[in-house]
Amino acid sequence: MWELIRANKRNSILLMAVMAIVLLALGLAIGAGVFGGEGALFGLIIATVVWLIMMIVSYAGGDQIFLAASNAKPVTHDVHPQLFNIVEEMKIAAALPAMPKIYIINDPAPNAFATGRKPETASVAVTAGLLARLNRDELQGVIAHEISHILHRDILFVTLAGVMLGSIVLISQVFLRGMFYSSMGSRRRYSSGGKGGGEAQILMLVIAIIAAIAAPIMAYLLYFALSRKREYLADAGAARLTRYPEGLASALEKIANDPSPQLQAANKVTAPMYIANPFKKKGQRKLSDLTSTHPPISERVRILRNMTHGAAFKDYSNAFAAVTKSASVVPVTALAGEEIALRDGDAKQEKQQHQREQMRQVGDIMRKVNQFAFLTCSCALKLKIPPNFKADKVKCPRCGNILDIPGR
Repeated sequence: MWELIRANKRNSILLMAVMAIVLLALGLAIGAGVFGGEGALFGLIIATVVWLIMMIVSYAGGDQIFLAASNAKPVTHDVHPQLFNIVEEMKIAAALPAMPKIYIINDPAPNAFATGRKPETASVAVTAGLLARLNRDELQGVIAHEISHILHRDILFVTLAGVMLGSIVLISQVFLRGMFYSSMGSRRRYSSGGKGGGEAQILMLVIAIIAAIAAPIMAYLLYFALSRKREYLADAGAARLTRYPEGLASALEKIANDPSPQLQAANKVTAPMYIANPFKKKGQRKLSDLTSTHPPISERVRILRNMTHGAAFKDYSNAFAAVTKSASVVPVTALAGEEIALRDGDAKQEKQQHQREQMRQVGDIMRKVNQFAFLTCSCALKLKIPPNFKADKVKCPRCGNILDIPGR
């Protein structure tokens, strides 16, 4: 496991270095294009300052920024005991040093992600739609996938790389929009200079424009490429932690086939954080491997279901090679010395509740998250009191009993 984490860190550092070069080269090209040859250093300095500021902000509170942007709300054990129990199980199986904080996103689209700087301060967020549609084995598979991201140290990389990507996009957009609004003035300025100097300046400006368009594309491709590899590794980690690959495979199928609209709070920078592409809609054509934030779910499911001999990394590696006909994404050092037997699924949990009952439970969960008070009258009627209800007592509409509202 430590060899896998070490290899993962090396790949992360390499990617971060390449993205830093792209960012600094973009600043240099824009500085030279706008201010001439002497402005290249100025552009390089500005790009460095922007990157450092955003990197400090992301390291200090990037996880909270992502959680707030996703409209995730922290929950307690009382809100969803099963979810807490599963997270605790996977925390123990992965030997994490601390229990991740748990958040719920009030959205019908099933999805989940993990974030944080390190395992000691990690968080796991799941949508209400995910809780409504998955049984225990499937939910355990999804949580194990996210816990694997934490265990593999993916969460800091995603936060920092996402901010670096955001810096590249920000600088590019500011420059391109500035060029659009000042194009007439720029033409007059260049035409007033000497012929040779004006042509050289125009050439540098064209190079800067090309760099501003190409840099975000290159950064996106780098970001997405390693994000897809990390999804495969997290799937392998989930199978290893649960010893039941079918749980995650079934969950991914339900997520892929769900008819709900796409996740509202997701954006291009946060999309790779999720277990499945939040922009994918039912009926949408398959995105190409270069532009997709995630590997095809159908392929991920086939790999998991080909793990018929065990749940170790080597078993995932063999299944990956059989399905994709390509080299394994699992480092060679993580393939030896481990035998993990498969287990059977929980038969009782395979029986799904009726859809209306599931959605009612999710509605109650979100009411608890939003501080509703729940009362049960002696006539068995359940009352759900919103937080803006000012009185300290309420009358049962069925039998007329007067009930005290706790905490008021």
